Amino acid sequence: MADRIPVRALAPAVPSPVPGTPDPIRLHAAAHNALSTAMHYLHQPQADLGGARRKVARALLALRRLDLATVRKG
Repeated sequence: MADRIPVRALAPAVPSPVPGTPDPIRLHAAAHNALSTAMHYLHQPQADLGGARRKVARALLALRRLDLATVRKG
């Protein structure tokens, strides 16, 4: 059997993000997940206000980092 080159070897390599460069998609997902968790905490019969507040703070941090990442590019 002849030697074959796998198709995946011919595909262009996807560049990995440079270390230290924030990924906007991940930051958006982090903010969305944190706000979703905060809403879950608030909809419980015994609302966890402290946990919800911490999750909202994480979401705001992710949104601030997303804003800074998009300002640098533009």
